[in-house]
Amino acid sequence: MKNIHLLYTLLFSFLGLACSQQIDEKWADLAPLNPSNLDANAGTWQPIVLSTQAEIALPAPPAPNSAQYQQELQATKAALANLSPQQAQIIQYWSAGVTLRWNEIMRELVAKHNLPPVANPDGTYPIPNSANPFAYPQFPFANPPYAARAYAYVSVAQYDALVAAYHYKNLYQTQAPYQIDNTIQPRVPKSTLAAYPCQDAVIAAASLELMKFLFPTEVDYLNQKAYEAMYYKMWAGAAVESDILAGEALGKAVAQKVLTRARNDNMRNAVGTQVKWDSLVNRVRTMGGTPWQSLENPARPPMLPFFGQVKTWLFDTNTLAQIRPEAPYAIGSPEFQAQLAEVKREAGSNDRDKLRIVHYWADGAGTYTPPGHWNALAADYIQQAQQSEVRTARNFALLNMAMMDAGVACWEAKTYYYFPRPSQIDPSIKTLTGVPNFPAYTSGHSTFSYTAATVLGHLFPNQKNQLEAMALEASLSRLYGGIHYRMDCEAGARCGKVIGGYAVARAQTDGAGN
Repeated sequence: MKNIHLLYTLLFSFLGLACSQQIDEKWADLAPLNPSNLDANAGTWQPIVLSTQAEIALPAPPAPNSAQYQQELQATKAALANLSPQQAQIIQYWSAGVTLRWNEIMRELVAKHNLPPVANPDGTYPIPNSANPFAYPQFPFANPPYAARAYAYVSVAQYDALVAAYHYKNLYQTQAPYQIDNTIQPRVPKSTLAAYPCQDAVIAAASLELMKFLFPTEVDYLNQKAYEAMYYKMWAGAAVESDILAGEALGKAVAQKVLTRARNDNMRNAVGTQVKWDSLVNRVRTMGGTPWQSLENPARPPMLPFFGQVKTWLFDTNTLAQIRPEAPYAIGSPEFQAQLAEVKREAGSNDRDKLRIVHYWADGAGTYTPPGHWNALAADYIQQAQQSEVRTARNFALLNMAMMDAGVACWEAKTYYYFPRPSQIDPSIKTLTGVPNFPAYTSGHSTFSYTAATVLGHLFPNQKNQLEAMALEASLSRLYGGIHYRMDCEAGARCGKVIGGYAVARAQTDGAGN
């Protein structure tokens, strides 16, 4: 990307800040990040995909007294002296926290792509195709399982790239431009961290590579955002180009390691085929049960019924089977009838507080999904705590690995039991937010929410009670809305706590503390 910033500077003069997708950018007026703790020892923290912090080699930076460095230093000073209004806005935006901003962008892209395709004239449904992402329906359909996986892979790439970056920061101990030339007054808070490699470029490059893979129709937009995130520190007087290029190279290399895992995690088989969908129905009928069926017209295939076979992060396949919840109450049993009656009673209630809960936690089509809701809550806690970039990435990685595993475990149970929704058994039940197109048992909202609350409660212990209360609300919202039986919610909650515990166990041993 050497000297590409000159081209983009010209482009900005013509295009301003316009992009092909107008995606909301919240927190526009946040102050620049000034971490309460730099976490300077993060180069010793345990990576996730990388075997060691130094697995990817990074050459030494140019010496400060070399001709190359002095030329780069003058370029940084010139950029700072000739800062455009557009670049000043970019500095304000990214300096609030690069990892937080990428998480925000991720949530907005998930919301944009969380739209189920409409039926073909013959009553079948088209399936998004990653090999032809611009064809209708555009790839991806960012439903909750897809979103949970996307958040996890991006967060893991960011975290591992930063751990590697901190290793080399501590190895090379390169000073920032304003430490070498005291006439430079940067437009961002000064830091005692080594400047090489630039951590902002590391995060941007890792994020870009993963998000291009996950959202291939957004490449132009993502390239623009990555360029801004890489070069804003140079425009602000806090980095030279060799810092940025080293960060970009390291971030890309780490991303390729993470992408190798993503391409081999069995996600490609999560959709299934008509033969496999029929086999799920026939298996339940053979056992004398009532299988789940789509309540849409025309009937839609189940949403990613084999997501439960996707590779997990925090435990293995044997553990996945062990944590599968016990079977739901048999249809027609007294216990089941009591649960069904409760759903009907709650769905017909006019309790205003319960209605508020239903709609606050709905997180349906066109939103950033239940996992995104918990990412947004986590982002608020992280921003308020002024956590460093590397701790922010680590905490998002813990949260999102756990929530992806929660999605895998929940969908494994859904497909294993293939249990019908309340309104399938009693069509007089009218749900308040539609009927999700996949089986009832167990509740995804409950599994995601209790997983997230367990992880975040460990990371932010002062918020533990509040987080547990929110998880309970999210879980009960599905009962209040007529979408789930209480047993779905309670089983999901129990499973979520167990899965969150695996992430907490990792957090206690990864070297970062807390």
